[in-house]
Amino acid sequence: MKLELSTEALESLLGSDLLGEPEKILEQSSTYFDTVERRLFQEGFSLRIRRSGAARMQTVKATGPSKSLFARSEWETPIDGEEPVLDHSNPLLSEFGSDLAVEPVFDVDVERRVWNVKENGSLIEVVVDQGEAVSGDRQSAIREVELELKDGDRRDLFILARKVDGIVPSRFGVRSKSEKGFALVDQQRSVFKAEGLDLDRNMPAVAAFETIASSCFRQFRLNEDVLLHRRNPEAVHQARVALRRLRSAFSLFKPILSGEEPGRLNAEMRWLAGVLGEARNIDVLLAKAKDADLVSKLTDARRDAYDDAIVTLNSSRARALALDFNDWLQCGEYLEWIATDDRPGISASEFAAEALDKMRKKLKKHGMALAAVDDEHRHEVRKDAKKLRYAAEFFGSLFDSERGTRRHKKFIAAMADLQDDLGALNDLATGPDVLEKYGLADHPARDSVLSHADKDVLIGKAQDSVDDILDAKRFWR
Repeated sequence: MKLELSTEALESLLGSDLLGEPEKILEQSSTYFDTVERRLFQEGFSLRIRRSGAARMQTVKATGPSKSLFARSEWETPIDGEEPVLDHSNPLLSEFGSDLAVEPVFDVDVERRVWNVKENGSLIEVVVDQGEAVSGDRQSAIREVELELKDGDRRDLFILARKVDGIVPSRFGVRSKSEKGFALVDQQRSVFKAEGLDLDRNMPAVAAFETIASSCFRQFRLNEDVLLHRRNPEAVHQARVALRRLRSAFSLFKPILSGEEPGRLNAEMRWLAGVLGEARNIDVLLAKAKDADLVSKLTDARRDAYDDAIVTLNSSRARALALDFNDWLQCGEYLEWIATDDRPGISASEFAAEALDKMRKKLKKHGMALAAVDDEHRHEVRKDAKKLRYAAEFFGSLFDSERGTRRHKKFIAAMADLQDDLGALNDLATGPDVLEKYGLADHPARDSVLSHADKDVLIGKAQDSVDDILDAKRFWR
């Protein structure tokens, strides 16, 4: 587990009595290598040489989808020089060919402090890294606490993490040092969309949920980091999308998520998404505004909404949610559903097919007569459609035959059209409410930011999109 701290927080932690004096202090310098085209990083590998004193250690790591291809995901080799040794001690040659040519890309220089801590009977190695990623004249601070369970119960990792957060504010880390280094070297990203998932057909359904939920949380954290440093409207939007996807995963896998904790976590995520939604609603109107006075008033409202969002993200409640979610994800009682010899369980592909059939049936039931229902009902259909689209995106890799891939592409395209149509209807219904909330319902320029589309035409288009989805061949069958 990795926790990220500010410089001030890290100094306060080291000055507290939680850890005491470190058992070791090491000066470490690592050089990361890649091809000119960043082939290793793009394919989910990293290659580094770490120097600690006179020792040189080369490490190759497989991450992301690449990790699942190997029985192990890390290969370490002592070397003598400063250049990588590309041989068969790791999978790089077999994956990229004998003509693989790499060059140094960036360095990571840290002072590493190490403790071995007993927590509730478990042995946990605590590592504090303080330093920088460096490339030319660019630098990026690294302030990390890593907790690694050496012996005992993984729940004790979270007990210790909460003790750290009780002393100084921390955030759950989702990026490796190599990711931070490449973000420093290459163009800084200001928004992070959902990453592709690579699920195995025969993996247990609970393992599929764990992979999906981890991916959703990672997307949220990456956009949260952007938002905390730059008030980027797309980062707000994608942070909300990540929370919606995560909540959809909770709903989708509800049959196998036992206990009361999933419901509590889902409610907390709804609260957090709601706070971000206030900022998003203003961003949508502000993007349309032309009148100078209305722009000024919406800008003031946006500033206050972003202030509230950032205060919320920095709150102990939001930080506790991140720790509680990951604690439950790694240690929750739902994991008892993993297959055993006595109870084979259900595979990811079997679960996905049943779930997608159920969600398609729900959309068919609620979406057959959109012209005959009210705005609230159509909003519920919109939520049904989002859940079905997220499920289709989650499970696409389980049905990756040529036919399945072709059908999946058409299905996602049809789902996107439906979401656009229902979203336009939602804008008609919610725009006036947002203006009224901020005292702008009677502003002379109010009509300039509201949708004036023909409601009946939009309803007809949405109905056609629902029909297209129901007519589309199911990629999971």
